Amino acid sequence: MSSLEIGAIVFACTFGGALVGLLLRVVIPDPHLTGDSKDVIKMGTGLLATLAALVLGLLIASAKSSFDSQRTGLQQMAANFVVIDRALAKYGPQTRPARESLHRLVEKLLEVQSAGTNSASTLGAASITVEAGKFYDQIRELVPATDSQKWLQSQALQLAADFTRTRWLLNEQQGSAIPTPFLVIVVFWLTALFLSFGLFSAPNPVVIVTLLICALSVAGALFLIVDLDQPTAGLIRISSAPIQNALSQLGK
Repeated sequence: MSSLEIGAIVFACTFGGALVGLLLRVVIPDPHLTGDSKDVIKMGTGLLATLAALVLGLLIASAKSSFDSQRTGLQQMAANFVVIDRALAKYGPQTRPARESLHRLVEKLLEVQSAGTNSASTLGAASITVEAGKFYDQIRELVPATDSQKWLQSQALQLAADFTRTRWLLNEQQGSAIPTPFLVIVVFWLTALFLSFGLFSAPNPVVIVTLLICALSVAGALFLIVDLDQPTAGLIRISSAPIQNALSQLGK
């Protein structure tokens, strides 16, 4: 489910809960909304508000951490591409096939990154794996004639291995870090809170507009959380600029 769909569901639940609260205010007899009953409801909603605030804070921190981790990994891969290409260039002209393979590998990675969907990333993983394996074998099969070439070959092999490790790590991290039951419980808490807001509010245009804005704000917060948790498929996506810059530097 996309982040926009989840945001729309959260808005429907929260604002719908507020409207239900406004309707219940008319139906429920006044004695049930005063005195001890009112105090108990306020204490209960205060507890829910505290729990919801804590959990939303944890969700935002988790989603932001996942987004930053993916972005850092992509930047690291882009830097390694340029370093590998420079090492192979210093090795000698016999590395030309390997450098061409590296160029094709980066192009495929950029194509998958720009697709912007998790399914495209999954489908592109196979072709990238094949190209990466071919590139690694081409470096390994080099026959260095000097100590300098041996060192350059070992550096290129190490960086190529680091790229493979980082790519698979990022691929494994593409799954959602937010469990669905966790999200459902938070939405339930928020719906109950908005229902209580409507229960103790006078049904006038000012109150309705205020509840509408609050529901939109809460839905926006959940939208941001889910969207950050999908760094390659959401509206807030990791920029492919590092890979594009690396590609422009290859072969020089």
